[in-house]
Amino acid sequence: MKKKFNILIILIILIIVIGIITIYFIYENNSETENTNNVSSIETNTEINSVNVNDYYSEDDLVVEENGELININLWHDGNIPTETNYTKNNGNYFDDPDFMPYMTEYPVPEGIDTKGAVLINPGGAFQYRAERPEGSEVAEALSNLGYKCFVVHYRVRPYTMQEGALDLARAVRYVRANSEEYGIDEDNIAIIGFSAGGILCGEEILNFDGLTNGTKLDSSYVPDELDNVSADVKAVGFLYSFYGRLSVASTDVELFRNSNLPPAFFAYGTEDPFYNQMNACVDALEEAGTEVQTHVFEGAPHGFGAGRSNSQWTGYFDTWLSNIFNS
Repeated sequence: MKKKFNILIILIILIIVIGIITIYFIYENNSETENTNNVSSIETNTEINSVNVNDYYSEDDLVVEENGELININLWHDGNIPTETNYTKNNGNYFDDPDFMPYMTEYPVPEGIDTKGAVLINPGGAFQYRAERPEGSEVAEALSNLGYKCFVVHYRVRPYTMQEGALDLARAVRYVRANSEEYGIDEDNIAIIGFSAGGILCGEEILNFDGLTNGTKLDSSYVPDELDNVSADVKAVGFLYSFYGRLSVASTDVELFRNSNLPPAFFAYGTEDPFYNQMNACVDALEEAGTEVQTHVFEGAPHGFGAGRSNSQWTGYFDTWLSNIFNS
């Protein structure tokens, strides 16, 4: 009897051990799947499960165009960049190398054209990369020809979060404002625009990193400098197939919008965009909150039209809208 009891106890222990091992491997597999999704997924919503990045951008679109006539401006000082990561090698999973310094590229207004103000441009890329050409340089060239001093912001992406990217954008706004006299613009006439994730970045900057909010919000070891005494407020914001919120999810928080003293907003997106309904909902919430909004919806246009295609020519509308705001 005692022998049978001992065998029973051993069997019970074995079953428990096997159960624990099974649970462990299930958990590890789920964690690996989740991490993979965080690395490789792009914007999704509840209606359409995913957007394939290859549908919108080629490898060439992600490369910064080399142009010796353009000026690149580092946004931080070496050794004093808020929330630096500790990864030491780019194993191919990151868009930028570990020593990447956030910077912006200046696009001057052509001679003979009056300068109306400054526009800081933020390419999209799901915070995994930056679509540098179609949502950066091509947009800067189009808007500079309309009289806007343009800056393409090369903000931090994965393994950083959109908070670090928004801090980079705020720093860029401060720099342009601090040098507004040199650039020949009114220090208040600064707008930011973003495409897809770049627009979400703009919203994050306006909601959480405006005014005199500096790097200490994310990193207590950051040492504020003279530029941190300059406001990061903007006069207008442009959302190109984008919205206030986070990846894949638009904010419709009317009270948040109403209490945040938001600048006028320009929206341009297409009816074939997988986030069409979310952008509509965000616009409705902003209007309910009393925010000044101008919206252009292009029939049949998809996500990712950059500086505009035959069915999504938005730059002229944006110019008229922004000129009126800068002149008000």
